[in-house]
Amino acid sequence: MKAVVIYESMYGNTHLVANAIGEGLRDTAEVVVIPVSEAEPSLFDDADLVVVGGPTHVHGVSRPGTRKAAVAAADKPDIDLVVEPDAAGPGLRDWFATLERMSGPAAAFDTRMHAPAALTGRASKGIARMLRHHGSTVIADPESFLVTKADYLEAGEEERAREWGAHLAAATLGALRTG
Repeated sequence: MKAVVIYESMYGNTHLVANAIGEGLRDTAEVVVIPVSEAEPSLFDDADLVVVGGPTHVHGVSRPGTRKAAVAAADKPDIDLVVEPDAAGPGLRDWFATLERMSGPAAAFDTRMHAPAALTGRASKGIARMLRHHGSTVIADPESFLVTKADYLEAGEEERAREWGAHLAAATLGALRTG
């Protein structure tokens, strides 16, 4: 089985989650974890599972303006955040706009502040919607991984991401056996 995990990350949290999901998949699958800026369609042409995730910005999937604001926020004095190298580049919304069709099993995740989803929003729901729009079959409910108000991944979230990756691998194998 081949799995591809595509992520957008601003401060590294979504990157950490993507890597952990990849680790959870790795017992069952050959896994590629890659930032959205490097995700060419040929990469997932023969994938059995595509997992896509990004940070929640203004209640949903990031936009060029929200990414720019996140980069600017990290430059403020007394802020201890490091911006990912490709944070200012194209995000998931831009990437989806360039895709024609992608089929097969897929899953969506996000990182968001630790507060009720009604207050924070969830990028994963929008990502799942875009996956379906492009022809994928979403095999799991969209998943959120939580960050603190200081923009750091909460304790235990990497382990939860590994477990979710293992769950996705089992679901994909089940679908491949019955399909």
